[in-house]
Amino acid sequence: MRFHIQQESDIPASAQLYNQICFAIAARHYPPGHRLPSTRQLAMQTGLHRNTISKVYRQLETDGVVEAMAGSGIYVRDQQKPREIKTPPHIRNRGTPDLDQEVRKCVDGLLNAGCTLQQTRELLTREIDWRLRCGARVLVSTPREDIGASMLIAEELEPHLDVPVEVVPMEELESILESSSNGTVVTSRYFLQPLEELAKRHGVRAVALDLNDFRQELAMLKELRPGSCVGLVSISPGILRAAEVILHSMRGNELLLMTATPDVGSRLLALLRAASHVLCDRPSLPLVEQSLRQNRSQLIRMPQLHCADSYLSTNTIEQLRKEIGLLSA
Repeated sequence: MRFHIQQESDIPASAQLYNQICFAIAARHYPPGHRLPSTRQLAMQTGLHRNTISKVYRQLETDGVVEAMAGSGIYVRDQQKPREIKTPPHIRNRGTPDLDQEVRKCVDGLLNAGCTLQQTRELLTREIDWRLRCGARVLVSTPREDIGASMLIAEELEPHLDVPVEVVPMEELESILESSSNGTVVTSRYFLQPLEELAKRHGVRAVALDLNDFRQELAMLKELRPGSCVGLVSISPGILRAAEVILHSMRGNELLLMTATPDVGSRLLALLRAASHVLCDRPSLPLVEQSLRQNRSQLIRMPQLHCADSYLSTNTIEQLRKEIGLLSA
């Protein structure tokens, strides 16, 4: 993946690079365990000073997104590494390693570490019981100021999970977990670190879901002619802020960009009047279409409307099903 930096922009170069790397990780362009480009490689690609790139990497490490390995490089943090997920028995015929052998290796490893057979059974049973408790419900959490991101995640999870899915602002999650510590906390990688710390205190799991890579939408935006006006509509202010930086990094001032949440009618109408292309998420679509119908006479031309099919990647939903003990469909 190549990163684009607008050197003359009012947006700091470090902020442009930080947002692009975060998106690349959240959309699994860079999966867990992947080694990020060196500061020298990024300096050659972006034209930024290596000190600026190092500053961005340090911020990503502080935010829990990457980890630095001395003498090796910067790697996407593998959230699942401490609790490796074993392949479930119902897919033995898919070319996976011998599962009986995997079980024996696990038991042998614990015995070699000094555990008795009884202790080994207790450890494995405790782990399985803990995972089952975590599968009792799903709590989708982001900061209150961007609760729209939680609503997007919950909307896409509910049809695929046979357990309750609740939206909980991060600021209220502590009290919810104090009353009942059963469940799995779900968020995007942008908010994982503070939620991990909170979940750990209450003995539950925090899982970051991977975002859709928005390949089609980005390809369309790259092809728009200079001077086009693009409108972005989402129930998540955080998505709008990140998209604004990423799109600016791609196209600079070639495109006029407007953003709106669907609940602010006056701002949405101004966007629809000016934009030639409007991109929105699924929850925003009905309100955008309603506003277009009601104000058609005020529009010089009807904008081309594009709705992103999903916010999450398909694979990440299936992975969550396995995490909380649901069988594959």
